[in-house]
Amino acid sequence: MRTHFCGLVDEALIGQTVTLCGWVNKARVQSHQVFVDLRDHEGIVQVLVESDQLELFAVAGASGAEDCVRVTGAVRARYAANDKIKTGKVEIVPTSIEVLNKAEPLPFHAHENAGEETRLTYRYLDLRRPEMQHAMRTRIRLVQALRQWLDARGFQDIETPILTKATPEGARDFLVPARMHPGEFYALPQSPQLFKQILMIAGFDRYYQIARCFRDEALRADRQLEFTQLDMEFAWVGERDVQDATEEMIRVVFKDVMDVELANPFPRMTYAEAMRRYGSDKPDLRIASEFVDIAELVKTCEFKVFTDWANAADGRVIALRAPGGATLSRKQIDDCGAHAAKFGAKGLAWMKIEDAAKGREGIASPIAKFLDDVTLDAIVQATGAQTGDAIFFGAADTKTASDFMGALRLKLGKDLNLIEAGWKPLWVTDFPMFEWDAEDQRYVALHHPFTAPAVDDIDDLRANAKTAVSRGYDMVLNGNEIGGGSIRIHNSAMQSAVFDLLGIGKEEAELKFGFLLDALKYGAPPHGGIAFGIDRIAALMAGTESIRDVIAFPKTTTAQCLMTGAPSPIPDAQLKEVHVKVRDEE
Repeated sequence: MRTHFCGLVDEALIGQTVTLCGWVNKARVQSHQVFVDLRDHEGIVQVLVESDQLELFAVAGASGAEDCVRVTGAVRARYAANDKIKTGKVEIVPTSIEVLNKAEPLPFHAHENAGEETRLTYRYLDLRRPEMQHAMRTRIRLVQALRQWLDARGFQDIETPILTKATPEGARDFLVPARMHPGEFYALPQSPQLFKQILMIAGFDRYYQIARCFRDEALRADRQLEFTQLDMEFAWVGERDVQDATEEMIRVVFKDVMDVELANPFPRMTYAEAMRRYGSDKPDLRIASEFVDIAELVKTCEFKVFTDWANAADGRVIALRAPGGATLSRKQIDDCGAHAAKFGAKGLAWMKIEDAAKGREGIASPIAKFLDDVTLDAIVQATGAQTGDAIFFGAADTKTASDFMGALRLKLGKDLNLIEAGWKPLWVTDFPMFEWDAEDQRYVALHHPFTAPAVDDIDDLRANAKTAVSRGYDMVLNGNEIGGGSIRIHNSAMQSAVFDLLGIGKEEAELKFGFLLDALKYGAPPHGGIAFGIDRIAALMAGTESIRDVIAFPKTTTAQCLMTGAPSPIPDAQLKEVHVKVRDEE
């Protein structure tokens, strides 16, 4: 139907006849001319119809946005070039214009700032927009570059099951009734974790898969019910083997897709250091501000909140300098307090350094009256605060203080324009093996139950579970965890011990993971791997804050597909076939 793409018509084709197919992006009717911008996935080209072409002039003048048309005509140089588009030096003088399909009045136009609900309802129109075309093409190039790197290095692309067994991995499983096994269910995989470990035991050495994964969890900008990850596993490796290889991969991919040079090597930081300095296990290094622990400075001050936590065994008192923060209004400071409260803060103390040379007289703060001159000066010196800055304070148990001050650091970075341009990758290593769940009164795995501990001795692990360190690691980029992995447990006895520490008894472990425990008994090699979030990396590359913009057909935050109407009720007859009955909500 066509000889060329609209967006690829250039000066080399001047004088030639071309046939183009596309959508009418815009039609501008003047007294003696009609200008039609014709668009396809490669871009836009201008079609110019003169009034002496009576029939074509009428067809072009009646064309509306998103009409499907085919144009045949001669390529000529434009009288006035448009440097904003690739085809801006040429235009088409048509000999025929055929309307292939007339578009009805549109629910929204490409140039409008339509709401997300409208965009997702009419996703096929939304995806035509140049911004969405760019985002999706970025994702496509990312996946192509990843496959190219992996295939060139002997990684084997192996598919793993979608219908599998329910296993605990930190979120609810999606369950699928098994029609041929009444009362039994498959689960959709939260990841291919166990299968890729089995593949290492089976001797495939280097595996990868662009894997679809499913988690029935609350949604937000960087979470979807179904998502895509690059899953990788290596046999006969330690941590640095996996990290060095995948770091090279990410550097190559960013260079290929975006022509961006990432740091070589990536900086490295332990989990403990990341939490101490930034209050996050995925710190955004584009923000220079770091925590300063001031417990020693305020242990005897008159501000009870500070002294209580400064003297508590698990307490922490943090000061965070906000360069330029003295410009913040009281409402903005209150907004900071409300933001911190979402992450556990009971309150947020602050001070503005209006004139550092004046000491106490140059400080505006509701808590300054509780601090003597020596303490005030020591805090200003410790944080490096200068005239025009603000200092925010967090006091609570160590985890809570780190959490809400870490969230505040990110908000201040955005509000005060403290985020540097560019790309800041990082490895975070030496994660804790377990976290204590106070509600369930048991340990939970920080990564997953198959992550190897840093110690090989089972008795040592049991005796020191609270402080045990794992062989887990994350790759972080601009404050986003883009990849997470670990060296796996390759010993059946150690795996059983970890299950036991996680409250998974012997009988439950055998029921859920018996096949893995058996496989580990038959010469399982040391192995490890990592999984990268394709959606998350694509969103970063495309410069969008929501992964929904790089997923062709995403769900809303209420877990719906507005275009298709999923989820939807199932007829009773169909439910009966799979032995399922829907119970009315009480």
